[in-house]
Amino acid sequence: MTERYVLVTGGFGFVGSYLVERLLKDDGTRIHVVDSLVSSPIDVGSFTRKLGNPARLTYDLIPIEAYWQKGEPRPRFDEIYHLASIVGPVGVLEHAGRIVKQITEDTYRMVEMAKADRARLCDVSTSEVYGGGRDGYCAEGDSKIIPPVVSVRLEYAVAKLACEVALINTARVSDLYAVIIRPFNIAGPRQSGRGGFVLPRFIDQALKNAPLTVYGTGKSIRAFTHVADVADGIVRALRKGTRGEVYNIGNPANKVHILELAERVIRISGTSSRPEFVDPKSIFGPLFEEANDKYPDSDRAMRELEWRPQFDLDEIIRQTLEYIKAGRRD
Repeated sequence: MTERYVLVTGGFGFVGSYLVERLLKDDGTRIHVVDSLVSSPIDVGSFTRKLGNPARLTYDLIPIEAYWQKGEPRPRFDEIYHLASIVGPVGVLEHAGRIVKQITEDTYRMVEMAKADRARLCDVSTSEVYGGGRDGYCAEGDSKIIPPVVSVRLEYAVAKLACEVALINTARVSDLYAVIIRPFNIAGPRQSGRGGFVLPRFIDQALKNAPLTVYGTGKSIRAFTHVADVADGIVRALRKGTRGEVYNIGNPANKVHILELAERVIRISGTSSRPEFVDPKSIFGPLFEEANDKYPDSDRAMRELEWRPQFDLDEIIRQTLEYIKAGRRD
C-alpha cells in the first residue's frame, strides 16, 4: 500500500474537521493539520478522542505563517488542502483592512510548499466571488461582479478571487497542480453561530422559543449544502479535477429563501417561535453587509468529479438541531 501524506490547513475548523474525518477513511493516508484555532468551533482534545487518537493524525496549533517559518524538517506532502481563513459574515468584521493580506499571503505560502513538494493543491475559495450572478444563479464561467459599495465582505471576496487568479496563472506557467472549489452556504452539525451563520442562529433561537431574527425582507436566496457533502467534494476535486479549473460545490436542490428556512426550522423544531424581521446593521453595526443572492450550477462537479450531494435541507436542519440540543444537555 502506498502511503499518502496530506496537509490540511484549518483542519480543526467546521469544514476542516469533516475533511479530516473523510481523509482518515483512506487507508495509508497520514494527515497533518495546521490550525491557529482562531475560528475553530470544536475542542481539539474531544475531537481527536472521538476519532480514537489515531497515530495517522498529527497537528501544529499555530498560524500558517508560524508553521512556514519553522522550515525543515517537515514532512513532504503529496496533497495540500488549504482551508485556513477567517470566516463568516460577522466573523470577518474585526479583520477589516487586513483580510487581503492574510488570505493572499497564506495562499502564496501554500503554493510555494506545493511546488517544493510537487504536491497537489486544493484551494477552498468562496461563492462570494460571483457578486450575485444572474439573479443569484452562479456557474463557473459567469462573470465575477464587483459591487460598487466597498465593504468588509467585499474585501474577503476579492481576496479569494485574487488567489484564484494567481493559482490558475501559476498552474499555467509552472508544474503546479492546483484546483479550486467554491462552496455554497455550508451548514450542518458543529457549525457555530459566532461567525454569523444563519442556521445555528435560527436553531439556537428556536430552542429558546425566542423570535427567529430574519434580516431585511427574508427574500435572500441561498442553497444550503451539508458540510459532509462539501468535504467529499473537496477530496474529489483534488483527486479527480482538472488542473487549473474551478468547481462549484453546492446543492441546488436546497435552494431556499431565508424566510422559508426560518419557517422550516420552526416546523422541525416544534418551537413556539415566530420570524421577526430586523435590520442586521442595528445589531452588528454599519460594517455589516448581507450577501447577494446565490445558488449554484453544480453540473461540472457532478459530471467531472462524479460528486453527488446526499443531504436535503430538512435533514441538514434535523442533524444540526440534534447536535445543538445535545450540546445543551452536556
